[in-house]
Amino acid sequence: MTRKRIRILYTIPNFNTAGSGKSVYDLVKNLDRTLFEPEVCCFHGRGAFFKEVEALGVKIHIFPFTAAYRPPYRFLSKILKIRAFFKSHDFDIIHSWHWSSDISEPLAAKLAGIHYVYTKKAMGWKSRFWKLRTKLSTKVIAVNEDMMTDYFSNMLDKVVNFPLAIDVEHYQPKVASETIRRQLNLKPDDFVIISVANLVEVKGIEVLLEAVNSLNNPNLKVLIVGDDSGVYAQKLRTKYLNKHQFQFIGKQLDVRPYLALSDLFVIPTKNEGRREGIPNAPLEAMAMERIVLGSNITGIRDVLEPFPECMFQAGDIIGLAEKLEIFRNLPDIERLNLKQAMRNRVVDTFSIKDFLKNHQSLYLKLLKKDNEV
Repeated sequence: MTRKRIRILYTIPNFNTAGSGKSVYDLVKNLDRTLFEPEVCCFHGRGAFFKEVEALGVKIHIFPFTAAYRPPYRFLSKILKIRAFFKSHDFDIIHSWHWSSDISEPLAAKLAGIHYVYTKKAMGWKSRFWKLRTKLSTKVIAVNEDMMTDYFSNMLDKVVNFPLAIDVEHYQPKVASETIRRQLNLKPDDFVIISVANLVEVKGIEVLLEAVNSLNNPNLKVLIVGDDSGVYAQKLRTKYLNKHQFQFIGKQLDVRPYLALSDLFVIPTKNEGRREGIPNAPLEAMAMERIVLGSNITGIRDVLEPFPECMFQAGDIIGLAEKLEIFRNLPDIERLNLKQAMRNRVVDTFSIKDFLKNHQSLYLKLLKKDNEV
């Protein structure tokens, strides 16, 4: 008799951006298919990265797996519809990558008698529902150490700490495209700084732009890659309209050609709001042997822990400007050694291999406990 594979449903609101979507993609693509049968559920099929997930050939459900709390008298009926959806597909585990403190999804899973796991990817604990979401869950995956102490100190039996990961075979050192270099009007003696982020205020992009502006060096060029359609992005564009050093590239499905052009990657996230859990972008840059500078805050600190000299105080324009000058003038041999050390850091600590091993082991343990009961 053939053993039934473990059916896992990955829930995520959308694939408009590739942040959490990349983690879901990596899990779905690389899970041991002799043991696991993954499926995906999201609210809609829009977004360029949705096509990437669709190409994996797994079943994708378009279904509202969360419910609005109001009006209260309709909440239970909505929950029961979600429960019925979960039950009808005979899932063993639901693994949520929803960023919010929603309790409707874990409640529906609990009523369905299905293991519910959620990944806590971003910093933030203000909503009173986070603790209830955690109590309704079978397990929680925290992506950095600070979450363990800041949020889950009284619920450590519920929580495991798995860092996020990237595919270091996909993100490798790459020769810069001369075609793109010419398109962006970058000169051979330009020092190119890049930041990859969806442009919202917490990302602190103005800190980087002001730091570069203060140095008054026309050979410093900045590429900002990411969704620049929002109000914050438009304010930045307007303010720096006549600064030809700064280019807003927009959202790119493949950031590797732009990372390859850069001499330095900067992630200047502020220490407020929904801060970083473990940001993917600097990991991708490091895997491509780009030197990374970042704010000394949770998440970024986990990534740059062996490189304290590469961190600056969040929001400190002068401090960042000083760092930019130091790393622009770094001797070639030191630059090369640091680039290689940064890639090795990603390979050793944030590899897909360990990411998969951790998740597969967790899933198997959950089902093993069921069989022992």
